[in-house]
Parts: sequence; C-alpha cells; structure tokens
Amino acid sequence: MAAAKSTTLTLRIDPSLKEALRTAAEQEHRSITNMLEVLIRDYCSNKGIEISKQQIAKKQKK
Repeated sequence: MAAAKSTTLTLRIDPSLKEALRTAAEQEHRSITNMLEVLIRDYCSNKGIEISKQQIAKKQKK
C-alpha cells in the first residue's frame, strides 16, 4: 500500500498551548507536526477511535 499524501491543517491556538506543544516535541526529539500526530493517535487509541488510511483515502476521492 502506497503512503497516503499528507494534507494541510491550519489552526489558531493559544500561545501557551503552542509553547507546551513545542516543549513536548523538543523533549521527545520530534517536530511539532509529528508530536501533534502522536498526540492525536494516542487520544484516538484511548477513546477507541479507529484511524484507517483506507477510510481517509475514500473520503478524499469523493
């Protein structure tokens, strides 16, 4: 299966949250983007939300 293309997400966030995200990313030796992806994946895993690349690909084609 080929890697899915990435998509752009633009958002506004409280500066203190952005700084906390930057600090967390630094401590984990990750980029801010990768740290955000990890946090989202962890949240979804904890809440039982499935992340399926096939489902995403189908929605993007519509």
